[in-house]
Amino acid sequence: MVGGGRHPYSLGVYRYTRLGPGTGRADVDHLTGQAHRGARPGEQPFVRDAPTVLAYVALASYTFWLYAFGPALALLRDELGFSSTLLGVYSALWSGGAAVAGAGFALAARRLPRAVLLWGSAAAAVGGAGLFTLGSGVAATMLGAALLGLAGTTLLTVLQAVLSDRHGARRDRALTEANVGAGACAVLAPLVLGACAAGPVGWRACFAVPPVVIAALFLRHRRTPLPTAAGRDDDGRSGRLPLACWLFAGLTAGGMAVEFCLVYFGTELLGDTGLSTASAATALSSNYLGILVGRVIGAVLTRRPARTTWLLSVSLAVTAAGFLLFWGADRPGVAVLGLFVCGLGIANLYPLSLALTIGAAAGAEDRANARTQLLGGVLTAAGPYLLGTLADRLGLATAFALEPVLIGACLLLLVAGLRTRSAG
Repeated sequence: MVGGGRHPYSLGVYRYTRLGPGTGRADVDHLTGQAHRGARPGEQPFVRDAPTVLAYVALASYTFWLYAFGPALALLRDELGFSSTLLGVYSALWSGGAAVAGAGFALAARRLPRAVLLWGSAAAAVGGAGLFTLGSGVAATMLGAALLGLAGTTLLTVLQAVLSDRHGARRDRALTEANVGAGACAVLAPLVLGACAAGPVGWRACFAVPPVVIAALFLRHRRTPLPTAAGRDDDGRSGRLPLACWLFAGLTAGGMAVEFCLVYFGTELLGDTGLSTASAATALSSNYLGILVGRVIGAVLTRRPARTTWLLSVSLAVTAAGFLLFWGADRPGVAVLGLFVCGLGIANLYPLSLALTIGAAAGAEDRANARTQLLGGVLTAAGPYLLGTLADRLGLATAFALEPVLIGACLLLLVAGLRTRSAG
């Protein structure tokens, strides 16, 4: 999430900087303290100030849990011996918590300061991670998954709101840069999980990494002032969201479902190529590496505005090509390559479609952000659950036919959203 070649968890000394007359067109990077030319005349300068860096690193911490969760379920399944359907229930509980967070965020954002939402949800997510990893039996670990989904998604949503509040029309760049760190954690989390699982500490030790980072962030940034809400949706009754906003929200949620069907069941299908569960959980990192590379490319391309639509179109095409390669593979090497290509495509679906959603909100940015998480929670619950149920009945390879259906639906939603926005 934090660029410039530094580790995403690096904590430096950040401060606000006023743009003087000589830097009015410069992008100011508070990770390096340097100004670099990138903004054209008339464009809003892009400033990576303290709230931006806080959001980048905190979002990376959340996504470390998120991308460790799927492979951890395969290891937990080996311990507790539950079915593919029950594995789908775990993912549905996480997603159900995410849906509840999406349903309640707009109300909470009207009543609570951004800082209270940020640090409160971070603390609750730490509690959920502890319950998931330290709880004994199915019931306790399921409760932990639900709490982690609820609190973690609230944390994610408020961080996205902070970036949108701070960067306005350049939120596409901020969200894409933030998700570079998420991509880095997507690579690191399964590797750390696999190393812990193979070592004496066990896989559960992996889930202790984000709490350490969050504690360090709190000590450094607990008094950092956060931007206020930029939208006009103060009372929550300013009218319905535009149709284009809903279509883009559906696109965002559909992209999430595409990604997390792979996250939750990719390890299982890799096992069909002859890999052990632990090796398959580690090999899933190829998908996350593709996501990281794709997001670095996206962060570079979004330095200039008006590139969102064609980037999304290309991303959907690459996602489809990579998935077909993975789906039809009968050897581990081919499957891993397919997952990498699929990750390249998936990489920018979420940040760019979310930027379109919030940009089409007509002053109701918090509501649009929240409704996107609600739809995402529903689809990322229904998608993996349906895939798991189909896998128990028809086999996992056949069940994965759900993925091309979701990718096609995303393309239709993108086209419909763009036409609706143009007509409006």
